[in-house]
Amino acid sequence: MAGLSGDHAPAPGRGRSETIEEKADRQWGELIQELRVALTGVQILFGFLLTVVFTPRFTELSDANRTIYIVTVLLGSAATGALIGPVAIHRQVSGRRIKPQAVIWASRLTFVGLVLLLCTLTSALFLILRVAMNDPFAPVLVAAVLAWYLLCWFVLPVWARRHHGDEVPADDHDDGPSR
Repeated sequence: MAGLSGDHAPAPGRGRSETIEEKADRQWGELIQELRVALTGVQILFGFLLTVVFTPRFTELSDANRTIYIVTVLLGSAATGALIGPVAIHRQVSGRRIKPQAVIWASRLTFVGLVLLLCTLTSALFLILRVAMNDPFAPVLVAAVLAWYLLCWFVLPVWARRHHGDEVPADDHDDGPSR
């Protein structure tokens, strides 16, 4: 496979000419840029969620809405942990010559963080619409927004990979370096 031997010569039509280490460095940089976007969103949402419990209206929430709030805060906390996890991985394995493996672990943890962020956003929206609308139509709106998130975050990327995957070398997908 191209790049696995550490040389710079890719197979014909096989993409970039980079070593495993160069590929890991590039993928790490790309992952960190993606995490900056996701972390900003999750931290703002989580910070907002933490303040809600201290508002006077919080005591007026029904037991069901308090339960939804607690679940939402726990999901937000888990998402924050998962999305900060790759930084901790990098810090603790830095200099140990295992960056290709660290990229794989961090990429998987980032994916888990995005799923948890999806759940947090959906749960927060559900709570907000239940309180704001007090209408049985709220779950329908939440389901529509959830479908939109799923389309943007998962369906379109999977579709693009399937329909244009032949344009990307098999060993150059962004789910981590090849083994």
